Amino acid sequence: MSSGSSYGQVVVVMKIYPKGVEVDLKDIVNEFKERIDQKYRILKWEEEYIAFGYKALRLYVLAPEELEGGTEELENIAKSIEAVDNVDIELVSRVMF
Repeated sequence: MSSGSSYGQVVVVMKIYPKGVEVDLKDIVNEFKERIDQKYRILKWEEEYIAFGYKALRLYVLAPEELEGGTEELENIAKSIEAVDNVDIELVSRVMF
């Protein structure tokens, strides 16, 4: 990497679907935090009501723009959590600081 090039960062918006209504979404967030390394940072998270008491987790993660494999690593981390049923990437947007 030359001294003149600078990489930005991206915000990855993930929608994480738990295996059931009884799953505490805070537990998923905490486990996700434990599994990601320092190149990622959770900016915020929120619950999204789906139906009949079922809620999905929307997670906003800051990641390096030049990340090899795109969002695959983040998806695999989320899918490796036992309480997670499925993961969708809703948005990837470049941010500059």
